[in-house]
Amino acid sequence: MNDLPFGFSAASGDDGDGDSSGKKPGDFDPNQLGQMLSQLGQMLSGMGAGMGTGAGGEPVNYQVATQLARQQIGKHSPVSDRETSAVTDSVRLAEVWLDNVTTLPAGVSATEAWTSVEWLEKTLPVWKTLCNPVAEQIAGTWTKNLPEEARELAGPMMGMVSQMGSMAFGTQLGQGLGQLAKEVLTSTDIGLPLAPSGMAVLLPEAVAAFSDGLEQPSQEIIVFLAAREAAHVRLFTHVPWLKQRLLSTVEEYARGISIDFSGIQDAAAGIDPTALLSDPSKLQDLMAGGAAFEPKTSPAQEHALARLETILALIEGWVETVVSQALSDRIPSVGALTETMRRRRATGGPAEETFATLIGLELRPRKLREAADLWSKLLESSDIETRDGVWAHPDLVPDADDLDHPAAFIDRVIGGGVDPFDDPIAQLEKTIADEAEKRGEKPGNTGDDEGGKPTA
Repeated sequence: MNDLPFGFSAASGDDGDGDSSGKKPGDFDPNQLGQMLSQLGQMLSGMGAGMGTGAGGEPVNYQVATQLARQQIGKHSPVSDRETSAVTDSVRLAEVWLDNVTTLPAGVSATEAWTSVEWLEKTLPVWKTLCNPVAEQIAGTWTKNLPEEARELAGPMMGMVSQMGSMAFGTQLGQGLGQLAKEVLTSTDIGLPLAPSGMAVLLPEAVAAFSDGLEQPSQEIIVFLAAREAAHVRLFTHVPWLKQRLLSTVEEYARGISIDFSGIQDAAAGIDPTALLSDPSKLQDLMAGGAAFEPKTSPAQEHALARLETILALIEGWVETVVSQALSDRIPSVGALTETMRRRRATGGPAEETFATLIGLELRPRKLREAADLWSKLLESSDIETRDGVWAHPDLVPDADDLDHPAAFIDRVIGGGVDPFDDPIAQLEKTIADEAEKRGEKPGNTGDDEGGKPTA
């Protein structure tokens, strides 16, 4: 395997030990670098005529992403007044029913019905927050691993390489969001709060397509989805640390990214720099493939991924539990619809897989059933106030082990079988008693006699 970074390859006469000019694979050729960067600049300039060359200084070219996503969405139907009214009425009804099954107050301050294009445009700020840390880390790692002499020679022309990377991310993100925009049913369908704070959103066209494959009445389906959306909004509105915890987990994952340069070399192998100018499709294929930008996963990142999966499962499990409570006596199909959504969230789809390839994260609650079971058992053992009170602080929520052993978590929450060291007051009292015993004092003696005077 040669040691050249992405964008460089051995000359066509290279047999693995050297090339026709006598240079070895590890030799650095300044002329080749200059020629390569010049060609990249011309190609990026040409491609930019149709897709926009600048990324506004961002690590992902969102102009490219948006245009590609719009192309993939294709034709879409505008939202009718009747559909908007149905969404508004369904959310309003769901909010009334949810009031009886959770202590979290209503969080919806506005209700909207979106087309797939509106979903794309209005959720893009959150996607930027998710994608930028990952793309920045990958771009920084790539630059740092270039040979020092290559960086010195390239100088300001490195901007062309950064632009290429920005377009590569934009290309892949656009493909993923374009497909996802046609699949999502609500603004929280993938477990993240993508809409503005306090806003409940349903996508009528996607809901209609989803309903076509089910046997349940369409009116019940839209109320069920509205209840899920309203429950998500309550949670994200009244648990202020939750959204930040999700985003910070993604950032934590991004900080540990490193690039497998062997993959980049394999992706670029066989591409002659002189051929890129005459056939730009080779570069586009390389960028669109995504393999050259796929990061390695470290143990720290695996822990971050596990935490993300756990919190997504807890969110989804809580929403499932309260919605089932609220609708079980009102909508006959709630059980079947709940199982349908479980399978849908557990298996994901092609769009989620594409997005996972881009940032390495699968927004999928793998332990959804375990999480829903934990919330249900906690409610059976206590009450609504105790269950919902777990969301008061991030240190109180269950972790992955708790999902596997819910009984121990429930004992800690309701006070049954709690170890003294789980209670800070009990721990403090025991520490004081131990110190008093060492001094030969009776428990509870603070060092004063009965008259309030210090003992000798």
